[in-house]
Amino acid sequence: MGTCCPVSKWCTISVVLALVSVATIVTLWTLSLTGNDASPPPWTSYRLPTTLMPLQYNVTLWPRLTPDPNGLYLFTGNSTVEFECVEETDLILIHSNRLNYTVPENKHLGVVSAPDGVFVPGVRSSWLEGSTQYLVLQLYSKLARGQRYRLYTAFTGELADDLAGFYRSEYSEDGLKKIVATSQMHPTHARKTFPCFDEPAMKAVFHITLIHPRGTTALSNGLETNITDTRINGVDVTRTTFEPTKSMSSYLLALVVCDYSHLMAQQGDTLIRIWARRRAIEEGHGDYALSLTGPILNFFQEYYNITYPLSKSDQIALPDFYFGAMENWGLVTYRETNLLYDPLTSSNRNRETTATIIAHELAHMWFGNLVTLKWWNEVWLNEGFASYVAYLGADKAEPSWNVKDLIVLDDIHRVFAVDALASSHPLSSPEDSIVLPHQIGEQFDAISYSKGAAVLRMLSDMLSEKVFVQGLSSYLNHFAYGNTVGTDLWEHLQMAVKLNGVVLPGTVQDIMNRWVLQMGFPVVTVDTTTGTVSQEHFLLGPEPNLTSPYNYEWLIPIRWMKSNEVQKDPWWLMKNTEVNIDMKTAGDEWVLANINVTGYYRVHYDQGNWDKLISQLRADHQAIPLINRAQLVDDAFNLARADIVPSTQALQTTVYLSAEREYIPWQSALNNMQYYYLMLDRTDVYGPMQDYMRSLVTPLYLHFNATSGWTNVPEGHTDQYNQVNAVRLACSTGLKECQNLTTSLFRQWMDNATHNTIHPNLRSAMYCSAVAAGGAAEWEFGWYQFKNATLASDASQLLSALTCTMNKTLLERFLSYTLQPAMIRKQDATAIITSIASNREGHGLAWDFVSDNWNYIFTQYGVGSFNFAALISGVTTRFSTMAELQQLVEFKQKHAATGFGSAELALEQAFERTKANILWLQQNKYDVLQWFSNQTLPHQHRTV
Repeated sequence: MGTCCPVSKWCTISVVLALVSVATIVTLWTLSLTGNDASPPPWTSYRLPTTLMPLQYNVTLWPRLTPDPNGLYLFTGNSTVEFECVEETDLILIHSNRLNYTVPENKHLGVVSAPDGVFVPGVRSSWLEGSTQYLVLQLYSKLARGQRYRLYTAFTGELADDLAGFYRSEYSEDGLKKIVATSQMHPTHARKTFPCFDEPAMKAVFHITLIHPRGTTALSNGLETNITDTRINGVDVTRTTFEPTKSMSSYLLALVVCDYSHLMAQQGDTLIRIWARRRAIEEGHGDYALSLTGPILNFFQEYYNITYPLSKSDQIALPDFYFGAMENWGLVTYRETNLLYDPLTSSNRNRETTATIIAHELAHMWFGNLVTLKWWNEVWLNEGFASYVAYLGADKAEPSWNVKDLIVLDDIHRVFAVDALASSHPLSSPEDSIVLPHQIGEQFDAISYSKGAAVLRMLSDMLSEKVFVQGLSSYLNHFAYGNTVGTDLWEHLQMAVKLNGVVLPGTVQDIMNRWVLQMGFPVVTVDTTTGTVSQEHFLLGPEPNLTSPYNYEWLIPIRWMKSNEVQKDPWWLMKNTEVNIDMKTAGDEWVLANINVTGYYRVHYDQGNWDKLISQLRADHQAIPLINRAQLVDDAFNLARADIVPSTQALQTTVYLSAEREYIPWQSALNNMQYYYLMLDRTDVYGPMQDYMRSLVTPLYLHFNATSGWTNVPEGHTDQYNQVNAVRLACSTGLKECQNLTTSLFRQWMDNATHNTIHPNLRSAMYCSAVAAGGAAEWEFGWYQFKNATLASDASQLLSALTCTMNKTLLERFLSYTLQPAMIRKQDATAIITSIASNREGHGLAWDFVSDNWNYIFTQYGVGSFNFAALISGVTTRFSTMAELQQLVEFKQKHAATGFGSAELALEQAFERTKANILWLQQNKYDVLQWFSNQTLPHQHRTV
């Protein structure tokens, strides 16, 4: 390891003295550099200058899997980066964060050299610029343009449990505590592991060596090329070297040292391995992931028309991981719940999650890794694309699921709720507006993932999948191993449009700019009495003074049908208002627009057409396509929230559900009724609303009771989901048969803890019902089972159920556990707090907890532990009174000095949402109460 050393008193003193000694030099040199020029010095900018371009790194790291005498887990390392001087400069800026450097003989933090005996300027001064996270080296003279140079550094870092950079994860196996050294470099944490040019456009080849304890396994992006036992500083270790990576961005680097086992298979020339805890592999929990990976990789090779470019595809399940998964090129990292599946105890929801997340991450191997966006302002194109094609990959692996339809519920409807706020943002932002680390973090939101997926799905539909894929393949081949901007994709799609003679109302870029460069989406209004079709920007709250380069007008492809006849080609709405005489109706005819929700917009109709559609739902709902039944419900409820239609009209779209058995419309209704529960379950509307929902769900509950019972599940994938909905809603609305069932089955499990007869699909719903109906005994039993769960998906179900208790003392205790990593893993804390906030007994407790502990959470836990945006959004989702709005004001004032990081936008959205909720309650509460009170209740006798 050369001069690498652990952090010690002498090492720390040497660094401090070195830094102090250069302080005066730096100050004088800064004045000399800037002179009378007011422009700030380069190291105050968060963006790297373009003077240097990395070519390759040689990095050696040695993580210590046991603590030092001070109780710290450390890693030591050294790095040599070779770079080319693109423009003459006497300044080397390279990212570095939380690293302590070993000072070599030149008394500077790094050594500059060059191959072939080329002259190398000496280092005048060097220092760490903490605010912008740079290691700075000022030279006596300039580097020569076109010449290659090398920078060597030796350093020490902490292998902390903060889930960022090179970090540690812990788990217990066979009564022993085990440590995993693993990594999360994305988006800006590679600099926390070794000094690097940590921007996506700064691609390079990485030569990695890991030194690790004997008996452990080391993994990285490339295949292991040499594994040698050796002895360093009196310690027996293993040195593992890996094949060089392809040229790639620093955020895609992955490092793991573990005591794991694996499964393997060969797909053509590609080695596929699934890594996990030894017991998980032995019990077959990685089998499903292994069976999926080959077919999904093969699908994407054919879809992109490009061979998978690496020699191996490793996927690893980690006990502690901030994101759901990370697409590191050649070594994809996952939360255990997202990669491991046990057919005996995991639900079909777990199975779908595994399939779609694997597909999402493998899609990135080409789109994102092979071709990478230049900067984070266009994250949406990377994540939106992977989110869209994940459904295609999962559909290939599990064709009987019809999983492609679920994008409407899981992405489109989900993101509509956020994108209808005035505090939303465009998919793409100006490059210079996204520079700070927390601004980069904010880009990874529902807009980027879900709106991105929705808009690309719409684009594929308007071009045809054949043309879309042809343009995509051209784009990937042309820019392989390089970086792009969003317009590059539009140009290649336009070439495919031209080659295939596709007729569009404008270029691909003209059409897409309106969807990408302005926030929000339109509501299309169809007046079937005249054939007039119009568009306007859809907002849930009062429209503020918003501006857009396109005046909030879109070029909109409208697929539509008249009664039972689907129109073959889309009709384009090009202006604010146009007339399509074919949309004029007579008699009982009705018009339905946005067939299968291929377009990213909502639809409103004249009252007569609304009445006909609602009548059609009640008379024969199957005359309306499945996805559009869900669309009618979702559009009506959100039009009502925007005060475009009465709330009672939205509620009318749910009446037909007593005859509906399909999952997608039911889930759409439940998603929208959740808003009513959030707003009204603390008011006198709650009782009549519960009565109505119980009446509505009883036929569905009885249907599954008769066809499947509760020890079996239906055959269909989404039918299994709807069986869960039937149990959850029937129990939560007080259906006696359901509550007796769940209480009895949970009690049987408590009496015989080794024998759980509840079907895995139904456990989450039944656990929640039993814990809510029970007391301390049920909660304590659930907690014990959680602490002893060996499968992550089992633990996740139990954690969720424990938030369902109505006992405030238990909820307060559970909240306190989220700040105790020994009780609750940091990765789970946000989900627990927001789930408690959704509990009508826990919402106030969760808000007070976050408000009281914000400084501690924000400063001590950091971005790798809490999703701050989700946290703020989750604990404020019920806010609907002036008092709660004032609490938000006070929270913002109280913690202004601490800051909100990636939650800044979420906090602004919370203000906007709370104001809209207050107005909605004022305008709708009475009418909604009257509507629920006037509904017939044929199943009321079944209540508790």
